[in-house]
Amino acid sequence: MKWWFRQKLHTQVLIGAVLGIIAGIALRENAMILDPIGQIFLRLLKFLVVPLVIATLMSGVLQMRSVGELGNVGARFFAYLTVTSLIASAFGVGMALLLRPGKGLDLASIDAEEVETEDFSFAEQLLSWVPDNFFLAMSETSMIPLIIGTILFAIAMMLIGEERLPRIFAMVREGTEVMLKLTNMIIQVSPYGVFALLAVLVGTTGTEMLEAATKFVVADVAGILLVAVVVYPSVLMTFARINPLRFYRKAWPSTMFAMTTSSSAATIPVSMRVAQDNLGVPRKIYGFTVPFGATANMDGFAVALGVISIFAADAFDMKITVGLIVQIILLGLALSLGAAGVRGAGIVMSAVLFEALGLPLDLIPLLAAIWPIIDVAHTGLNITSDLAGTATVAAQTNELDRKILNAPTVGMHQTTAKSDARQQ
Repeated sequence: MKWWFRQKLHTQVLIGAVLGIIAGIALRENAMILDPIGQIFLRLLKFLVVPLVIATLMSGVLQMRSVGELGNVGARFFAYLTVTSLIASAFGVGMALLLRPGKGLDLASIDAEEVETEDFSFAEQLLSWVPDNFFLAMSETSMIPLIIGTILFAIAMMLIGEERLPRIFAMVREGTEVMLKLTNMIIQVSPYGVFALLAVLVGTTGTEMLEAATKFVVADVAGILLVAVVVYPSVLMTFARINPLRFYRKAWPSTMFAMTTSSSAATIPVSMRVAQDNLGVPRKIYGFTVPFGATANMDGFAVALGVISIFAADAFDMKITVGLIVQIILLGLALSLGAAGVRGAGIVMSAVLFEALGLPLDLIPLLAAIWPIIDVAHTGLNITSDLAGTATVAAQTNELDRKILNAPTVGMHQTTAKSDARQQ
């Protein structure tokens, strides 16, 4: 036991992941006995999301010197996520057109299931982002209205000034410290949660439908690898002068955590820690970009939507035209921007995609069967993209601490100690 507690947290998480895979293979369906442990861990992470996002987002905005500086950071990050999501969707379409995974698919072997969905309307989706009840957004974890409402509150406080609102400004700073400390406490149990989640995933995931959709998985993963190998390194080298290999090494703890939980929202606390202690990004930037990116920056899902669209079009003998390809790419951008950063949101949004393209929902069961497998890579790419955009914005605004970025990568125990020392 003493040996275990002497290990760095990221080492404990890796060991927990390996043991979880072994346990899943050994226990198979019986691995479900570990599900309550994994669910408790996910509930603790979800418990953090709303107060952590509000506290860190307000703290990040209020540390900026003016509304103009907020607009500068926000505009740069939004431009980044828009362009990368468009490219990701295009890469997904391209790989699906190359492999044509839906050709010859026997739809008679797939049982249709009821999926609640509605007609897609970009105008309605845009309207849904505007908060009409802040407390309802909190209770429903509606992240985009929550983020927009928090930013509006912070801007109002910024315009009034700390001189007139000293107690409220102090409360935001102190609340942020409390949430970061609480985050550190919960992250300490992540090795046990990761062990249980992976054991259940490996033990209960069926392979029959996965075999029938091998080309689909290959196309999806190939698109994700293309984005990771081509797009982010190009952005980092061109706009931030950051060595891509160094960036990936520094961002790996967050990427691995995201792949384990399959939840961008649940990875927010880890991404904030990595942004500050490994990448050298100040809180006023990562406090805005990380929560916003976890909700709106879904490059992995954009790749999947491109693959799914061509997959479904081929399966239902729909003619693929240039106009359809353009529509799919734009839908990939729009739906990825509105996808919730939580496990399982992809199935619902895939149903919305089918409705938007006028296709039946018969493929939803197949997607549901393989989604736990492909969502691992999707979430890893999403979080990597968030951190790449965060580091790029920090570099472009001359806020990136390159001494931290270029220093040797440290374990999460050490980063926690450093962060606590800074706060004190």
